[in-house]
Amino acid sequence: MIKILIIEDDVPIANLIQLNLNTAQYESSIVLNGEDAFNVIERESFDLILLDVMLPKVDGFTLFETIKRLGIPVIFLTAKSSVADKVYGLKAGADDYITKPFEGIELLARIENVLRHYNKKSNMIHFKDLEIYLAEMQVKKNGELIELTLKEFELLVFLVQHKNLVLTRDKILEKIWGYDYIGETRTIDNHIQKLRKKLEWKDEIKTVFKLGYRLEE
Repeated sequence: MIKILIIEDDVPIANLIQLNLNTAQYESSIVLNGEDAFNVIERESFDLILLDVMLPKVDGFTLFETIKRLGIPVIFLTAKSSVADKVYGLKAGADDYITKPFEGIELLARIENVLRHYNKKSNMIHFKDLEIYLAEMQVKKNGELIELTLKEFELLVFLVQHKNLVLTRDKILEKIWGYDYIGETRTIDNHIQKLRKKLEWKDEIKTVFKLGYRLEE
């Protein structure tokens, strides 16, 4: 699993970032100041670091000099929006620079882009007893291949990527079948039933009355 270090002194922002990373199936840790970050980076290995510039004890640009020597990709997180700061960070060797506040979906897209550049993007998602191979579009349960249709596979991936969240039928329909789909939401119910049967998931996919579904971990 991809491991990401969040170095951010604003606790609510750090927690929100971690929530987004967890939803996207990344493993993550939080450090609240530059000094502690030095110690964590020496002890553990990471695939990517999200680094706030304005940190207590040791600022992000200073900390970056150490990270750069380790060859770990870095995305700067900062409230600063001046062009000079962005140019400084990128010239120093950062892989990307995102200004707070930002949308979670934008951050995840930038993370995916950087990981792809470093060939670190995981091709497999683990969930319970499943192994989901994204490129091959295959699913294995306890090592045995489960035959799924294209839409069943896409629906499963969408549920796993948004585990523990309520997904409305309209949202699922829009994501999996597209804006121009003219069928009924009953199509979703049928596919959910097929997934439950094929994966032997009687309790994992919960029906949320009058709304949609929630995959529980």
